[in-house]
Amino acid sequence: MKKICFLFNHDQTHQIAHSLPIALQMAKSGVADVTLAVTSILVEAEIRRLSGAALQGVKIVPLHTKSAVSQLLVRTFDRLVPARKLLVYRDNLEFFRQFDALVVSEKSSLILKTRYGLDGIKFIHTRHGAGDRAIGFNAESAQFDLILVSGEKIRDRLICDAGVPPEKIRITGYAKFDIIVPEQKPLFPASDRRTILYNPHPSPHLSSWFKFGAEVLEQFYQSGRYNLILAPHVMLFARPWTITIDRLSIAPAKKPHRRYHNAPHMLMDLGSPACTDMTYTNAADLYLGDVSSQVYEFLNRPRPCLFLDAHDTPWQGNPNYRHWATGPVETDASDIIGAVDAAFASQASYSDAQRAVLEDSFSVTDIPASVRATAAIIDYLDQAIG
Repeated sequence: MKKICFLFNHDQTHQIAHSLPIALQMAKSGVADVTLAVTSILVEAEIRRLSGAALQGVKIVPLHTKSAVSQLLVRTFDRLVPARKLLVYRDNLEFFRQFDALVVSEKSSLILKTRYGLDGIKFIHTRHGAGDRAIGFNAESAQFDLILVSGEKIRDRLICDAGVPPEKIRITGYAKFDIIVPEQKPLFPASDRRTILYNPHPSPHLSSWFKFGAEVLEQFYQSGRYNLILAPHVMLFARPWTITIDRLSIAPAKKPHRRYHNAPHMLMDLGSPACTDMTYTNAADLYLGDVSSQVYEFLNRPRPCLFLDAHDTPWQGNPNYRHWATGPVETDASDIIGAVDAAFASQASYSDAQRAVLEDSFSVTDIPASVRATAAIIDYLDQAIG
């Protein structure tokens, strides 16, 4: 029986649901010896919350930085950069060597192959999200042995932009949709207002937050015509400064004023599990954002979208902004309430575009994505290592 490790080495909880359903399905089916490796209490708690009884009997192994040098580096640098995330690989090489395959939703684990020489392990990428950002299709992707993708759009861009050989890719659908989110209380009890989800991205060179965020919140606060959920990408406020490396940029992560937390028609959630488990994308009537892949989870049930371009982006025809074809794009937030009104009114004109991006982004069959992904992994390993 193959020994397979699903690694959850994340600073936050946003990537968990992209591989956890596959791990649970694989363990349930008994086709492999499955281990879940976790690197923080936060991540383990979210795994347990999302899994419920399905986790019974599944092995969970906590991984830590072990050397004194690593622990010093974590204390010194982790508030600014993901030091612990990278150092945990070096300090647990013997643990990783025991597995036939490592299944991950991010790319930092490739350091085990490129720096530490663990060539005997098959590296399998589930990705996280079905978004359009260029960083999701860089050449690093080609270093994986197998990549599971949600739809044709992702497969085609990996081949074209990242140079991934087609035989390394399997279309298996969107495993996150297999998660059953615990039932929530109404977000705005006894309210007949429509609800807007504002979901800005953390990258300073892409996000609308740093230029427009304060203006957006104040206008909704003063208007009171809509309910507003601020649920940004969970990494926006995870550290005092937001730093991105795909295009070096840095900005202070200034949190919203406390008065917004007390407004009955506003919900400020800066990083709870509800930000990543589709609670808000399922509950909202309109999506307001910029480049987060969560727009695709929102569009799984088509509704109005409105995008804020804070960088005068030449986006038309650019595959990195394909989702911007699914709703109006504003370069000015001075009348965000009026822009929301117009987005609701114009929804019918975006229906075809929304349907097209959904069909291209998500492969849907009668078989759940986690079942398809489990079969693809086991089939690949049977052929690759016998």
